[in-house]
Amino acid sequence: MHDPEDLMRPLEEPKGYVLVVDDDPELVRAHERLLLRAGYVVETAADGVQAVERIKAGNLDAVISDIAMPGMDGLALLKAAREIDLDLPILLVTAEPSVSTAAEAVHHGAFRYLIKPVASDMLVRETQRAVRLYGWTKLRRAAHLHLGGDVLPGGDRAGLHSSLGRALAGMWMAYQPIVSVAERKVLAYEALMRTSEPSLPFPGAILRAAERLDRCEDVGRRVRELVSETLAVSPDVDVFMNLHVRDLLDETLYASGAPLTKHARRVVLEITERGAVDEIADLKERIARLRELGFRIAIDDLGAGFAGLTSFAQLEPDIVKIDMSLTRDVQRLPVKQKLVASIASVCRDLGIMMVVEGVETAEERNTIVELGCSIHQGYLYARPGKPFPGVEW
Repeated sequence: MHDPEDLMRPLEEPKGYVLVVDDDPELVRAHERLLLRAGYVVETAADGVQAVERIKAGNLDAVISDIAMPGMDGLALLKAAREIDLDLPILLVTAEPSVSTAAEAVHHGAFRYLIKPVASDMLVRETQRAVRLYGWTKLRRAAHLHLGGDVLPGGDRAGLHSSLGRALAGMWMAYQPIVSVAERKVLAYEALMRTSEPSLPFPGAILRAAERLDRCEDVGRRVRELVSETLAVSPDVDVFMNLHVRDLLDETLYASGAPLTKHARRVVLEITERGAVDEIADLKERIARLRELGFRIAIDDLGAGFAGLTSFAQLEPDIVKIDMSLTRDVQRLPVKQKLVASIASVCRDLGIMMVVEGVETAEERNTIVELGCSIHQGYLYARPGKPFPGVEW
């Protein structure tokens, strides 16, 4: 409940939208009241999980979060926020400052590290700076999209280059089994990108940074190098690995003497349906070159993208992977069942192997098998891990 004084203020254009996160209701109310009076629209969350969901919804200009909260604490919230938005200012507040939490906050790109009790004028001032700087960031994003160029200022580029360099240096590959339920055996493993770099902790964050810096080629080459090293010491294993659409423009991918090419007949290259494959003018020719080297081609995330028929026609895949969005709760959703069964029927007619991703429950597994799909991947069988996780049947 806001105080009457706040409710009677004239309606004005808000200075920004701020999320306050703390498990202390009194402190949340105090921050909310202060920022409302300063002209901000304020929303609140009692924990990190609620905050992450709100950040995903967008339309925020800053987040003020306590560090010490049960469940997902402020540092975990900061890491999760960086997966959603690399630029959103996160102000972390703590009653127990330490060198380790301060270092971690800086490492993950916290906007400020404030010590409780935070003076009212300081909180308003730092919120104002955060909102203004984020407004500038959004303007730069808009300019980037409008101009089609790279308009990141030098400081931003240097920091992101540094983070991406550390992510590449600390990169390793996790592997998740792809199994035949009918034969109860592992057919292959998908190689999944991981890194020890905390500022870019997830594949999506790494790829977004690479795209912004025009360094997708560096990421693709590093992934291929790591997968090649695994294949060299694992002669009986087939591997699925993801290609960014820009990897198809890298001529080293097609080099006959490249480390990965030596193992091409054991490698399936996954091209996501969500990628802009239509932007590559000579796509068919490039796919043909990969097949000549021995690679097989898969369409990844079928069902999550927007160009399914186009992807089939252009890529002529050997394998199709059904996105987990179609798998989730398939046992209770007839529409999804019809879609999966229809795709399975088309794949059988065309002689294409079909892999269903994201199988997490026995109910999903049983329904998918009944629909005629017996090649699965998902947490029900094994989580991704270092070479090579065992399978639970």
